Amino acid sequence: MWLQTTWFVLYIFIISGYAILDGFDLGVGMLSPIVARNDRDRRILLNAIGPVWDGNEVWLVLGGGALFAAFPVVYASLFSGFYLAMMLVLMVLILRTVAIEFRSKRPEAWWRSLWDWIFTVSSYGITILLGVALGNVILGVALDQQGNMSVDLLDLLNPYSLALALVAVSMFSLHGAIFLTQKTDGELLDKIKSLIPKLLITFFVLMTALIAWTLLRDEQFTQNFKDRPWTALFPILAFASIAASWLLVRRGAYLSALLASATMIALLLGAIASGMYPVMLRSTTNSAYDLTVQNASAANETLMVMFVFALIGMPFVLLYTAGVYFFFRGKVELDDESY
Repeated sequence: MWLQTTWFVLYIFIISGYAILDGFDLGVGMLSPIVARNDRDRRILLNAIGPVWDGNEVWLVLGGGALFAAFPVVYASLFSGFYLAMMLVLMVLILRTVAIEFRSKRPEAWWRSLWDWIFTVSSYGITILLGVALGNVILGVALDQQGNMSVDLLDLLNPYSLALALVAVSMFSLHGAIFLTQKTDGELLDKIKSLIPKLLITFFVLMTALIAWTLLRDEQFTQNFKDRPWTALFPILAFASIAASWLLVRRGAYLSALLASATMIALLLGAIASGMYPVMLRSTTNSAYDLTVQNASAANETLMVMFVFALIGMPFVLLYTAGVYFFFRGKVELDDESY
């Protein structure tokens, strides 16, 4: 049992890593038409994420691999039931990659404007699609006894999941703005700093409303928090982290503000995981068909081998990630090699 729970925690850690790292990339893309006044500003935004965006997306691949190996039944149900949605995610991921790489290949204004808008729209698309997917995981899907999912794309676009997608847009936009305080200066930095309070208020209102909605509509989710009262620390500390982030931005401690924002995202995902545990994918057909960490995990031998490799490999992944951000720290300076 401890192996299954450990891998559940590790999986949430990996997904949090993706949400934190690629989250600010997506936020930058969504904010681009709002804060960028000219071509130079747009290039600064692209080069702020230029050295790291592709490495950040690797965490999504790592999450898919960990789910496949540790909880293959959940992987099979999700990727078969959400097949069309996943194909849309891949499409917008490809579009965003092409937009970043193609944007500065030609000097014409129409060419750059085209890829700028594709970059922005694809950033919104990824965020909304992933938010909708998470909303349906929380809400539950039509699973049968064999773990087969009966759902179409329109079923996924329900009010609760769309509301969670809206929260994801506001959260990543705020996270992206806080990230950009490290990378910009002058008038662009002033504009971003003036936007952060508005993004913060929007996120706070939407997140509070979503939490209230979740607790009111989901008795099992609420009961889990009552049975494990210590889990209430996750949302409480999350709101404290984002408040601290705003105070740190005002004081000019931009790196600390980004770390506080990252902590907030990890804590909110931890709150969702603790509210659902031990269920990983809820069945709306019959609660007996729920996929849990016990009935959906791989064999203990597989989990143990993976755990040993994770103990060896994860420190290198974290060290490499920290090294990349250390070497590419500081404000963006444009040159001929820049995007």
